[in-house]
Parts: sequence; structure tokens; C-alpha cells
Amino acid sequence: MLHYAVVFFVIALIAAVFGFGGIAAGAAGIAQILFFIFVVMAVVTFVLSLIKKG
Repeated sequence: MLHYAVVFFVIALIAAVFGFGGIAAGAAGIAQILFFIFVVMAVVTFVLSLIKKG
């Protein structure tokens, strides 16, 4: 999931360089959503692994 977030971020950067503001904003928004989903899933997995060990 983090890979897709990075891919959309790169797409947003390239689109911004070429002046496609709408596409850049959309790709950046998707990248941000995917990144936060990744962070939430990583924290939940970490907490569950702590609970299982203890």
C-alpha cells in the first residue's frame, strides 16, 4: 500500500511540473489517503502483535 502511495505522489509531482494542476491535486489526494491508511494499518498491526506477546 505504501508503494501505491509513493507512485501516486510521483505522478502528482510530474503532473505539477507539466502544469496539470487538477491531475496533480487528485493524485496527491489519493497518495495522502493511501499513506494514512497504511499508517493506521501499521499501528493496528503493531498493537495487535504487542497484545499477542503479552
